[in-house]
Amino acid sequence: MISNFLRSLLSEESDPVSTDDAQIALAALLVRIAKSDSQYDESEVEAIKKVLMEQFKMSEEKANSTIHGAEQLEQEAPDTVRFTKALKNNIPYENRRQIIQGLWQVALADGSRDSEEDAVIRLAAKLLGVTDVESAVARKTAQGKS
Repeated sequence: MISNFLRSLLSEESDPVSTDDAQIALAALLVRIAKSDSQYDESEVEAIKKVLMEQFKMSEEKANSTIHGAEQLEQEAPDTVRFTKALKNNIPYENRRQIIQGLWQVALADGSRDSEEDAVIRLAAKLLGVTDVESAVARKTAQGKS
């Protein structure tokens, strides 16, 4: 599954992705956010799991297996653009702020805000068409959930 999705991500064509692909793309993006400050700990893994369970109504078991696959995919994928492309093709605009909120939840899970995490979230928001103002609102909402 991961290798097929990675091939589709590396393709220049912009075919629509399946819901499963959108789930793994979001999970990989969340892992990338968590790892961007060179610290990837249990609090961030738990935050990723929570976001996946809320966003896609998946079970804890499914979230854990999705995270495992996403960790592998995140290491192999060359850039963040590929993940956001898969999400943008599958997630309606009105739901993308919720994705950014999830990114903030993971970035803030370890108790600190880091410039590398901020930079990846800013890029993801821009690529998903979410404005800076919408991202700031999503961050404030995520801070309230922490």
